[in-house]
Amino acid sequence: MKKGIHPTQQECVITCACGNTFTTMSNKSSHFVEVCSSCSPAYTGKKVKTQKAGKVDQFIKKYTTKKTICQLYFTKYR
Repeated sequence: MKKGIHPTQQECVITCACGNTFTTMSNKSSHFVEVCSSCSPAYTGKKVKTQKAGKVDQFIKKYTTKKTICQLYFTKYR
């Protein structure tokens, strides 16, 4: 490897938008990030779950009429 072409590694302070800070090694002395492991929903377990129950019923209610629902019911369960 050629000497003098690689940047030097130095201690870097990472600052998150939530206020959390931690140190690591980098080419720069400081970085700012929007999401870190202490505030990300994927890491904290506070992920918002979407309501999946009733989606089929909502679709049927929105895109079918009473006549077609009855026809679907009677053709499926006869």
